[in-house]
Amino acid sequence: MHSTLIVARMDLGSSADVSKLFTEFDATEMPHLMGTRRRQLFSYRGLYFHLQDFDADNGGELIERAKTDPRFIGISNDLKPFIEAYDPATWRSPADAMATRFYDWQAAE
Repeated sequence: MHSTLIVARMDLGSSADVSKLFTEFDATEMPHLMGTRRRQLFSYRGLYFHLQDFDADNGGELIERAKTDPRFIGISNDLKPFIEAYDPATWRSPADAMATRFYDWQAAE
């Protein structure tokens, strides 16, 4: 499984609004089209963490294709009042807000 973690800023009071937007988005076929297996949202002291798990390492490729879908464009626009870039000076796309994994461990099956 491949994971991505996006880090941004969010007011703690916005978590219900953001949850509602993703609940509606994830009820569509979009997660399947993007290869998303699981999405988890976290907040901590004004920070927003968006953890997304994919079946394979091609999640970025599938998301690139999904970016032109009106539902993807819609949720991106709907999130703007609630989520802001961690560093607005360097942000151009979600790729500019992705954390870099530097350690990974899994229990043996």
